[in-house]
Amino acid sequence: MAEISRTLFIACGALAREFLAVSRANGWDAQISITCLPAIWHNRPEKIPEGVRRKIRANRGKFARIFVLYGDCGTGGLLDRVLEEEGVERIDGPHCYQWFAGTADFEKLMDEEPGTFFLTDYMVRHFDRLIWQGLGLDRHPDLRDAYFGNYRKLVYLAQVEEPKLAAKAEAAAERLKLEYVYRRTGYGELAEFIKGKVA
Repeated sequence: MAEISRTLFIACGALAREFLAVSRANGWDAQISITCLPAIWHNRPEKIPEGVRRKIRANRGKFARIFVLYGDCGTGGLLDRVLEEEGVERIDGPHCYQWFAGTADFEKLMDEEPGTFFLTDYMVRHFDRLIWQGLGLDRHPDLRDAYFGNYRKLVYLAQVEEPKLAAKAEAAAERLKLEYVYRRTGYGELAEFIKGKVA
């Protein structure tokens, strides 16, 4: 098979653009591939473990190696159980916010303010669909306190420097009535993990 020497990464759809940017910047397009599950599953994490399992089984034998670009992402350890059963490794950490910020910086941010809501480039681009409409805030704005009443800050972890995205993130913080903080992170530990798996 032509693909057998390549490495496959199974990822959340929210990471596709970042994966491709890292791959192209390092000239890895001929060595690695990505297949994604729907990013909207952030709102339905119970779908993630078996979705990942199906992707693993559908691609075994087509690729030399398979890795997973998901944190636990709210699966309560069920994703790790699936990966143990399937013999597949994932990137460390509970979610992509930690990878982009870097573990030490993320922990510092959480120590400073546990009530922090994070956005990535993907989440800023799709804020209305994923957050505002996805959580029903467009129809029931009174739900804002139920969802975000315990949050104090919105931290935008920016992978790319793009003024329009920063302005959109700041507007999102205003809508959610949260203090806005901007942090340019780049691709952080996501890029390091991918690099470590390219043979």
